[in-house]
Amino acid sequence: MPAGPGPGPAGPPDLNLLRTFLAVYRAGAFTAGARVLGLSQPTVTAQIRALEGRLGRELFERLPRGVAPTPFADDLAARVMGPLDALSAAAGAAAGAPGEEGPAEPVHLAGPAEYLSHAVLPTLAPLVERGVRLRIAFGLTDGLLDELRAGRHDLVVSTVRPRGRSLAWLPLDDEEFVLVAAPVWAERIGGRIAEEGPAALHGVPLVAYAEDLPILRRYWRHVFGRRLTAVPAVTVPDLRAVRAAVAGGAGVSVLPRYLCAAWLASGALVPLHLPEDPPINTGFLVQRPGPPAPPHVALVRDHLVRRGREAG
Repeated sequence: MPAGPGPGPAGPPDLNLLRTFLAVYRAGAFTAGARVLGLSQPTVTAQIRALEGRLGRELFERLPRGVAPTPFADDLAARVMGPLDALSAAAGAAAGAPGEEGPAEPVHLAGPAEYLSHAVLPTLAPLVERGVRLRIAFGLTDGLLDELRAGRHDLVVSTVRPRGRSLAWLPLDDEEFVLVAAPVWAERIGGRIAEEGPAALHGVPLVAYAEDLPILRRYWRHVFGRRLTAVPAVTVPDLRAVRAAVAGGAGVSVLPRYLCAAWLASGALVPLHLPEDPPINTGFLVQRPGPPAPPHVALVRDHLVRRGREAG
């Protein structure tokens, strides 16, 4: 291992350097941390080097993709995370209404109804306890990103990575897709998919999120290497309703595992096929680039990114 930075000057590190360190630590990469802070990647790199020089310790090990914190960085993050977050929250409260104490502005968070309801909102309870106010909106990704650009939202959970430089994004987490049916259909189909492929599903009703079968088509292409050409028996624009229809015996569908894990465990749904390489979709947390986000927006963003890293 190369030798770390030599002893730095005495005195506490600059708070801005610690904030930059924490952004990189939570994002897992210099580039991603720069997006969070609204800074250039070279600026963030220079600040991390300055902090390492002051502390006399190496903080991150460079990897082919991103960076890994050293044990010293883990210890430093544990010591500064709470105070820095509290300081940001206090600054947000102080900025809420000059001359009087009042609540900070709400954080406007938007994304797919199913994912926010199941995987995001339950994890935000600790922030609500700390005074963070939330305003939640549901919708499809393209429309929500347009609304984000127009300033209607602070953060958007996106099912696709935004293109161009008009928006800043961080990877959130991955969702795995599963081909599922109710037990009655699983018994009829048996294990024929492993031998026959998609031909085993000929004549089986399909339950879909939309008429063009977006999730089903992707599963067919990725797993079976075939193009799916079929007319769905049922369409309903909510994956929770798709799950309910499938569990009721309406047919088969493809669902994200996070949404059907409990139903699979209970036997209400049955996985029809378990490929070695299932389709995976990465979710992204998106915001407008520019000046640092208001403290409560930053708290929600960092909380969700950290939760995604821990889940991965």
